[in-house]
Amino acid sequence: MISYDPLWNTLKLKGISQYQLINKYHISAGQLSRLRINSYVSTHTLDRLCEILDCKLEDIAVYKKEKTDMSCSLTLLYEKKFVTSIQKFKK
Repeated sequence: MISYDPLWNTLKLKGISQYQLINKYHISAGQLSRLRINSYVSTHTLDRLCEILDCKLEDIAVYKKEKTDMSCSLTLLYEKKFVTSIQKFKK
């Protein structure tokens, strides 16, 4: 998962507000909303932010490996085996 947590720190360090991003630099409010929830944004938006903030990509975004829920995976495996055994029993 891509996280934009570093962006908010970089904005603070550079003294640029979200209001300025919208009104002075014409970054859309929708793009900022997607950034806030770590949703998908275009590389164009990331490029513009790096340009505006005079920073590197790692100053605004970071990759975080998503943890897989093993219990969920095991439950799905169990359910699949259970359904298969019921189907065999019915035959």
